[in-house]
Amino acid sequence: MKTPLKLIAILFTALLLNCGGKEEKKKEGFSYEKKETTVKKEVKKDESIPPSKQIDLTNKGIGPITSLTLDDKIDQKMATHGGEVFKKLCTACHRVDKKFIGPAPKGITERRSPEWIMNMILNPVEMTQKDPLAKALLMEFNGAPMANQSLSEEDARAVLEYFRTLK
Repeated sequence: MKTPLKLIAILFTALLLNCGGKEEKKKEGFSYEKKETTVKKEVKKDESIPPSKQIDLTNKGIGPITSLTLDDKIDQKMATHGGEVFKKLCTACHRVDKKFIGPAPKGITERRSPEWIMNMILNPVEMTQKDPLAKALLMEFNGAPMANQSLSEEDARAVLEYFRTLK
């Protein structure tokens, strides 16, 4: 009989200790004001333009191409060759009109200078190390660097001509 009595006494004491003497802390519940603050922060993030959508036609990049003048008319023969080179070497990481491992080339000629595009094709390693826009693109695309395909200037120029047809 002593054991059940001791057990009851211990349980009763534990119950008193757990229930008594504590101040109830005010729990923070749902607050409309806090949610509004969070929404404001998200809006600020959405306002920033990702590097792949930024327009910079003055940056010529870093590499062998310092000046390049494009004809108003697209050279179809060169563009066809550039399309073949692009399909052969670039489609592992690039899709023409959507983001993939790398940015989509569609509309690139409206956002970048021809020199920058050529230098990125011919000199991607140094570009991602020293060019601020190329560095930002590297970060946007999860640090996946563009592979140097060792294209000739003629092939790179053909790829640029192909990019001009992607509007």
